[in-house]
Amino acid sequence: MSGLDQDDPRPASGRPRAGHVPLFRPGQPEGVRPVTLDQKTGREILPSALSLAPFNPARVWESLGGIRPDAAFLAGNGLFAESEQQPAAQIFDMLRTRVLQAMAKHGWTRLAVTSPTAGCGKSLVAANLALALSRLPSCRTVLMDLDLRAPALAGLFGIDAPGALVDFLMGEQPMESQFRRFGRNLALAPNGTPVPRAAEVIQDPEFARALEALRDYLQPDVIVLDTPPALAFDDVLSLAGQVDAVLLVTDGTATTPDEIAQTERLFEGRIPILGVVLNRAQDRALRRSFAQRLRLAGRGRG
Repeated sequence: MSGLDQDDPRPASGRPRAGHVPLFRPGQPEGVRPVTLDQKTGREILPSALSLAPFNPARVWESLGGIRPDAAFLAGNGLFAESEQQPAAQIFDMLRTRVLQAMAKHGWTRLAVTSPTAGCGKSLVAANLALALSRLPSCRTVLMDLDLRAPALAGLFGIDAPGALVDFLMGEQPMESQFRRFGRNLALAPNGTPVPRAAEVIQDPEFARALEALRDYLQPDVIVLDTPPALAFDDVLSLAGQVDAVLLVTDGTATTPDEIAQTERLFEGRIPILGVVLNRAQDRALRRSFAQRLRLAGRGRG
């Protein structure tokens, strides 16, 4: 069959891919470089390749379009940008510290945030964790919406016309066309186009190349990936080998111990569970029950 399948995110086989090379915004024009001639041959002496300036990831960060959502708008969506003015942000600062300590112990940088089922608040936790990380001036953080079937991050941050993240993941567009910069050191990769066959995108070789390009050009200290519910789809399992660990978000009013146990068995021997976050916890006895399951870096890859 010729052409492209309607649900297939990949380009037709005969169509060249654009690649993952970032396109920098034009800077200041350079002055006219003086020409040096060899006195014997009369030919121009070209500069040595060793004299070229080394690659600077700060240029890539500066090339990302910046966003500045109103603090009240973010707070209305459950996001806390400033810990001094928003006491709830201090909870995520504590989570940030524990996550960083555990990841540094193992040399990890790529964290997937998921939940057993939908509605546990994983996107809010992923976004607030990324915001907490961005409050560390020396920590470059990337937050990517890999819940490709039901993207939510663009709405939470108020990003209009975020575009299709799959275009970057499949090498069709450079990261500057999709990524947004919040502040100086948080890069957001929102998604505005749901992808029904998300697991196939994640398992495509182009996906691995996209993450590699992201790491090479942005050189982030932490990459936080908002991913689909683990028990609903195989998307998170498809990330095995692409992420270092999983942060499991549970709902204290809805998630059952059996669902947590199922999720733990699903990841056992595939992706280590960095920790379990209990969201919407009201009952003290329930919090104690879930606290027994809270573990940070308590499991290896098996």
